[in-house]
Amino acid sequence: MVMACRTLQEAIDLLRYCLKDGEVKHGKHFREELAKEKLSYEDAWNVLLRGQIFDPPEEDIKTGEWKYRVEGRESGGKWIAVIFTFKTVELVFLITVFSIEARGKK
Repeated sequence: MVMACRTLQEAIDLLRYCLKDGEVKHGKHFREELAKEKLSYEDAWNVLLRGQIFDPPEEDIKTGEWKYRVEGRESGGKWIAVIFTFKTVELVFLITVFSIEARGKK
């Protein structure tokens, strides 16, 4: 069952709940992009804890899941984004991570 689309504030609240009391999983692509960007899991975790969601979620046309993008600065000052989806109200799945500067967006 696909989770309903959340408002930006609901998504942040649910993300923080999953980080504290729920479950966080990540896939191979997330791990590969962390290494490619020379980031640690802690860098991504800090952005998940303290970052903000600025843009509305996007629906994945293959799965129907809603993908969210949280952005913030990692400890070295690099502005990064983490893309994630909710599998359940207690499970967040980290899809990918990337530097905004490296993509030429800021």
